[in-house]
Amino acid sequence: MAGSVEVDRVSVESSYEEMREQLYGPLRAVFSWDWMDGTEYGLAGIHYITPEFRQEIASATEGLGSIYAKTVFAVQSADEELLLELGIPKEALLAVRVLVKPEMVTAIGRFDFVQSDEGLKMIEFNADTPTSVVEAFFVNGKACTYFGANCPNEEMEGQINKAFTGIVESYKEQGYATDSIVFSALGWHDEDRDTVKYLMDHSGLKAKFVALEDLRVFEDRLCALIDEQLIPIDVWYRLHALEKLAVENDERDQYPTGAHVLDLVARGKLAIINPPSAFVAQTKALQSLIWNLHEAGEFYTPHEHLLIENYMLPTYMENRFLNDLPYVSKPIFGREGGAVSLFEANGQVVEQDKDEFYWDQPMIYQKRVEMEEVESNTASGPYRGRLLWGSFLVGGKASAICARIGERITGNLSCFLPTGIKKSKGEEGQ
Repeated sequence: MAGSVEVDRVSVESSYEEMREQLYGPLRAVFSWDWMDGTEYGLAGIHYITPEFRQEIASATEGLGSIYAKTVFAVQSADEELLLELGIPKEALLAVRVLVKPEMVTAIGRFDFVQSDEGLKMIEFNADTPTSVVEAFFVNGKACTYFGANCPNEEMEGQINKAFTGIVESYKEQGYATDSIVFSALGWHDEDRDTVKYLMDHSGLKAKFVALEDLRVFEDRLCALIDEQLIPIDVWYRLHALEKLAVENDERDQYPTGAHVLDLVARGKLAIINPPSAFVAQTKALQSLIWNLHEAGEFYTPHEHLLIENYMLPTYMENRFLNDLPYVSKPIFGREGGAVSLFEANGQVVEQDKDEFYWDQPMIYQKRVEMEEVESNTASGPYRGRLLWGSFLVGGKASAICARIGERITGNLSCFLPTGIKKSKGEEGQ
């Protein structure tokens, strides 16, 4: 497959378990989830890519990021009917109209790509609440050092600082208060909590981490409960999906706290990161809108149409593939492969997610392409799986990449596989 090189085999000089501990042991203060729920997540191997593949995925990421920014900017001022068709909850209709930095659709988002027989294809955009951040920006570099490879993400941590300080400055220029900054995730969830703390530490912002469960709405402000005091929040980074926030009620009296928070965003009393535009970009229904505009030859420049044709897949809100082409159905706000189904052209199910979440959402239908297969060593022996590429868009610029290996549907049990670029003969002796 273009751009891919086989995964390195484990050295005969040390066992896989020894290599794993040598690699991940020193990293656990930052990356504690190399094992999750008794299952191996971080693999002690490396998948090599070519410089050409690295350049292509960066170009595709930046190009598609611009297309999303252009589309979302138009959607944010569109009729309410279109926003509802895209799946925006009614509680968020006013909040998503807030413009912060139109050319930057998200401070940090992640495109998911597959390398297929038809080339590199983007399958979805995790614009609002991306994870795999620590893996891409921190762990991958440590793995490359361990295996003696060039890291494809060299010195990209600084982009996080630039994006976060830049978006806070944009809020400030628009008259927002920006003194009290809080970063939040579920306090009990190791991966989410430590991902957010990593972002906070590299954001360049003077901020505090406060768990989601320690936030309150009080006197028309979102507040953080710190040392038994309620501190009003000016800027809130949250690893918490807005579609979930929209329907959240207080457990004691069923007060619609989530809707109130979104109202604070709409009225300019709370600055959020990622910005409201990222939530519009998060809905997979937007992929359908982009593809429909592309098919109609509208809205985009010739270069943008070429990027869409090359790197996106035909995507619709109704099933146009039955009895024609193999296809995939996905919920518009699903995550981690939830409620995804793979079909043959005749409608026969090839594979289907078994979890209970997201099945009640509207679905998109997307042309199905086969993902590349690679083999890696694991604690359970050799494993041959499908490779999914995450490529980060940070402040509008292409940034770090990471790879996961799993089944045809990339679920939450898929493994992180470090990625490197082989050193040239001249570099090996350095």
